[in-house]
Amino acid sequence: MTLLRVGVFGLLGSGNLGNDGSLEAVLGYLRAEHPEAVVDALCGGPEVVAARYGIPATRLHWNRGEYRTASRAGAIAAKGLGKLVDAVRTAAWVRRHDVVIVPGMGVLEATLPLRPWGFPYSLFLLCASGRLSGTRVALVGVGAAPIGNRPTRALVRWSARLATYRSYRDALSRDAMREMGVDTTRDEVYPDLAFALPVPPPPDPSGPPGPVCVGVMDFHGGNDDRARAEEIHRRYLDGTTRFVRALVKDGRPVRLLTGDACDASVVDAIREAVDSPLVTAAETASLADLMKETAAADTVVATRYHNLICALKTGTPTLAVSYAAKSEALMARMGLGTYCHPAREVDADRLLEQFRELEKRSAQLRKTLAERNQVATRRLEDQFTALTAALFPAADHAHALRETP
Repeated sequence: MTLLRVGVFGLLGSGNLGNDGSLEAVLGYLRAEHPEAVVDALCGGPEVVAARYGIPATRLHWNRGEYRTASRAGAIAAKGLGKLVDAVRTAAWVRRHDVVIVPGMGVLEATLPLRPWGFPYSLFLLCASGRLSGTRVALVGVGAAPIGNRPTRALVRWSARLATYRSYRDALSRDAMREMGVDTTRDEVYPDLAFALPVPPPPDPSGPPGPVCVGVMDFHGGNDDRARAEEIHRRYLDGTTRFVRALVKDGRPVRLLTGDACDASVVDAIREAVDSPLVTAAETASLADLMKETAAADTVVATRYHNLICALKTGTPTLAVSYAAKSEALMARMGLGTYCHPAREVDADRLLEQFRELEKRSAQLRKTLAERNQVATRRLEDQFTALTAALFPAADHAHALRETP
């Protein structure tokens, strides 16, 4: 059997649970459908990826201070040199593979603060290297959004154009790439890859009521909000804290969730401000951990995109504190489109009103979510079938021959 050399690429193992969940879904697909594949990673946190997923991993950036602000001449020079070194390192890594997969993530968007010479440059190096070396590069179930910054937009546009295969996690992403000048006529839309992950068993219905899970985020606005970043963060934190305090006043236990290592500061600030034993914080190291928390909850109110996915995937009534159109699109697709609240303008009184309305319809919404999750599962089976046909044509042909009577 011919060995397939498959690479996975991205800000994986860096503390973002959503990114790692997308990787886990793709690794599950590869191990089930292409067990002959030899897989390794070029990623942000190679030690974590190697230990958690059992695959060899290489650091994405030569310069270990890539994402730290450089003010001294030496640090600035190291960053500049790092860009040149990374071009060589990335090209050499790509050439060693038959296929490279970018698993999910918002790699074609800038809804959070982003510098063009950070990850957008890395993604461009990957896709350009793939085109030059003949290695197939696939952007699988990725997120995209309109980008105002010209250098970032140009790098994202060329990355998408140079990729061999593209699919998106929502129609808004495909529309955004079309508006940026990418031919998307053959690109498909599928549910987020995290919907392919297994769910924990439901809690015992005869047990005690679950908590309200509140997923928080170290939110400072998007790429175009840098001038107002601190004001946006203060309003988000104040509104969320007031909402948690109102729940505690009603005697409701609150479980705080995060989705990235940087969110811990928000958890600490809310717990200190509310100062109640009813407020606890979950320790989560994966989307599986998040799903266990949301499955045990009565209701979820969350900001981070993959907190929402975990709650919806486990069938728990969910209210989105939305910081980007992708959250609203996800909620609409799952039948909860009316239960969104703007993260930039958190109004605790209005949020509490929406929360109470959500809880009144809990039984009906759980049924809706069960139906929508069945559809998502079938669509992701279609995604993986399409991916095999696009990236592993020989394996797909052999599979078809085995099924022929």
